[in-house]
Amino acid sequence: MGIFGGSSSPSTDTSSKEVKEALFKQVQAESAMSNARTLISNVNEHCFEACVPNPGTSMSAGEQACLTDCMEKYIAFWNTVSRTYTRRVGTEQKRMLAL
Repeated sequence: MGIFGGSSSPSTDTSSKEVKEALFKQVQAESAMSNARTLISNVNEHCFEACVPNPGTSMSAGEQACLTDCMEKYIAFWNTVSRTYTRRVGTEQKRMLAL
């Protein structure tokens, strides 16, 4: 039975699932772009502030090394969090598509 009491044809169910899947994919793509922007902003903010306390015309070798190390650690942490989040979203997507 359909949403409004009429019979629901298999093509309508398939179409509905396709719409849900397309919507999830669009949301995931937009979320990925937003996450990338946030990552870049956070890396710039946290690492630069921590490693370059007094900006000048050039960075010292120590500041460059600090910045590189900080960025690598921050991105590795971000990737771990992102993988966990992506798994949860995938699980939720499968659950929602099953409805």
